[in-house]
Amino acid sequence: QVQLVESGGGLVQAGGSLRLSCAASGRTFSNYAMGWFRRAPGKEREFVATISWSGGSTSYADSVKGRFTISRDNAKSTVYLQMNTLKPEDTAVYYCAVGRLSWVGSGTSANFASWGQGTQVTVSS
Repeated sequence: QVQLVESGGGLVQAGGSLRLSCAASGRTFSNYAMGWFRRAPGKEREFVATISWSGGSTSYADSVKGRFTISRDNAKSTVYLQMNTLKPEDTAVYYCAVGRLSWVGSGTSANFASWGQGTQVTVSS
């Protein structure tokens, strides 16, 4: 099993930036894809971004494409989500997750095996 701990959330004004981090332990981090998801109040969890084991491939939800960037540092067993030009509709609890394979091109939740506890991101207008 892998343990995931997210950090970096907070309150930011619209147009601002935040960088989320997700530290992993307990598993060979570098073998697996990683992903970010979010859940807004009253809504279902939705896919945000995913990155392959090497970092060479990424995929984003249309709603964040061009504003968010996912990256990873395998030496630190950490995945990041750089969020720029934040909008109030980005307000949500953000979760990182470990993929079941080295690359998960789809944002389907079933393709991810372990989840963190989440970090709150609030964007004020």
